[in-house]
Amino acid sequence: MKIALSSLVIAFVLLCGGLVVESGLFDDSSQTRPGVILLQNVAVGEDTDTQNITVSDNEPPEAADSVTFGADNAAARTITLGSVDPKSGYKYQLELSSKGAAIRKAAFSEFNDRDYKNPQPLVIISPIPGRDGSEVLAMANTNFVFVQQQLQLPLNRLDWKSFDAETADDGSQTARFEAIIKRNDTGQPVLKLTKIYKISRDSFLLDCNITVENLVETEQKVRLNMSGPGGLGREAFRTDLRKVVAAFRDSKGQINSVKHDKKKLSKARSLDERQLKQSGGNFLWIAAVNKYFAAILVPRPDEGKDYCDWITSKTGRFYNPDGDAKADTGDEMLGTDLTVATSTLAATGQADSSRTYNFQLYIGPKDKSYFDKNEMYRKLGFLQTIDFMGCCCPAKIISPLAFGILALMKWMFGFIPNYGVVIIILVFLMRLVMHPITKKSQVSMSKMSTLAPKAEEIKKKYANNKAEMNKQMMALYREQGASPIMGFLPMLVQMPIWIALWSAVYASIDLRGAAFLPFWITDLSIPDALVRFSTLTVPLLGWQIESLNLLPLLMGVAFYLQQQLMPSQANASTNPQMAQQQKMMKIMMPLLFPLMLYTAPSGVNLYIMASTFAGVIEQYVIRKHIRNQEEAESQGLVATTSKAGGKVKKKKPKPFFRT
Repeated sequence: MKIALSSLVIAFVLLCGGLVVESGLFDDSSQTRPGVILLQNVAVGEDTDTQNITVSDNEPPEAADSVTFGADNAAARTITLGSVDPKSGYKYQLELSSKGAAIRKAAFSEFNDRDYKNPQPLVIISPIPGRDGSEVLAMANTNFVFVQQQLQLPLNRLDWKSFDAETADDGSQTARFEAIIKRNDTGQPVLKLTKIYKISRDSFLLDCNITVENLVETEQKVRLNMSGPGGLGREAFRTDLRKVVAAFRDSKGQINSVKHDKKKLSKARSLDERQLKQSGGNFLWIAAVNKYFAAILVPRPDEGKDYCDWITSKTGRFYNPDGDAKADTGDEMLGTDLTVATSTLAATGQADSSRTYNFQLYIGPKDKSYFDKNEMYRKLGFLQTIDFMGCCCPAKIISPLAFGILALMKWMFGFIPNYGVVIIILVFLMRLVMHPITKKSQVSMSKMSTLAPKAEEIKKKYANNKAEMNKQMMALYREQGASPIMGFLPMLVQMPIWIALWSAVYASIDLRGAAFLPFWITDLSIPDALVRFSTLTVPLLGWQIESLNLLPLLMGVAFYLQQQLMPSQANASTNPQMAQQQKMMKIMMPLLFPLMLYTAPSGVNLYIMASTFAGVIEQYVIRKHIRNQEEAESQGLVATTSKAGGKVKKKKPKPFFRT
């Protein structure tokens, strides 16, 4: 019994001793002082992805022989600039973090999050959560590289010294952060980094300046890495339209952009696949955007230069905090990274002992009218952040049309302050303008349908002689004034216009939060949600439905009426298979489109429904015209014309054979 008890006591003492030793109580901590961020010994060449070399907060520092520099942590602190109060005059409120001297959050004063129960100021920039509990913050200084020593300091782990915000007489506010890098052995200051943020009233633009100053009497080569804009929320209810964008000016002065969406970045397996670059183009800016808003970072050129030549690398990055295999579960984020060119700092006290990098950051709506009013935004091509869904049409065709439609909508809104009414009127105006083309197309389709039996006879008669069959078919069409091309050519002409109108309604920032009817459609940028209920998941499909949306159902009714009035295709009367296909289309169209667009923005559905109902009325008028024309022709008469003095005249018989 005594032996067992003694063994138990000894085991307990050994266990406690082991835990104490493991805790590091007796370790020599002279090289790993609490509150000190140590520099890591990593080979970092000019082409190294130093943004991707990270050290977790939980990792121990390198051994003493690889550590030469460090920086003392200051007190963790948050500095607030601006305000979310619309009456303050500030466009947004910035929450700046001492960790990396970064932007932790940015919330608008003029836009809310569209929560129908309790709307709050829209947070446009937010922290990106890491898998290890850390956060990726916009505009954070990340790895600071000592080029000659092949060493880097993770400044995004460091709490910089922060100073109280200052407000100038003009209302502008400034926040300043400082970090001192020292030698670990002597404590001698080596470098001083100063970062200043400045915002102004009535402006979406802020200034951010970073200064690196050499404090020793020897030359030093250093390089900055930093996070760019990122952490934007989705905004779109259906499709995730978030992207990272970089703009370049080519040798002809044209501004072009390179864009990576979430899908492309999530599949990228190398640094090169994430690069935002254009051969021969001069870099202008980099941005993170969603459907309605953009965070655009502009590195300002050095004095006497037209473009910034000190940014060597621009990349996008995909973040998937929960680490799941699916890339669309709601927690995914996009960010951007920048690498600054290596700078040679002269010895302290000399003219080139410090280097300042100037940035301007636009955080605001993607609004053409706003961009056009500002010379800087216009010259830098901020319009490149606005995307239109061109479907099958080239962007060079859709974009000018869509911008023109947006301008027309804004002009109409000045007289009719309701965008829902503006959309309906615009649709009817478009129908009216394109009515002659539509009418010609429908009349041609009707004639082709009437000629189908004769055309089928010709096909059978000349089945073995294609050349003669084509000749006889063309003679038949020419005799009756019909043309196969006119059946679909007018539709091809109209298609870009309708796609541009649809794209303009879909992308317009003006429709965000705009109401049509106060008791029903209160926001044209989201589903109409006549009745809300607990979220339901559609079996097999996995669709989530949380409201009864009336507009898609009304749209289905409109499609049904339209299908009933549509003239049948020429071959349907003689081809049973074609007739069956048309019958299926008349059933599928009214069912398929409401399902596909059930959760689409109400502004888009209002446009489609208005266009469809307008098309029903238009087809009724055209069908009536066709019936009157057919009745006149059956009586040997032709339609009245101005040349006939408004009187119906007899149709002249045409010879069967031409000489």
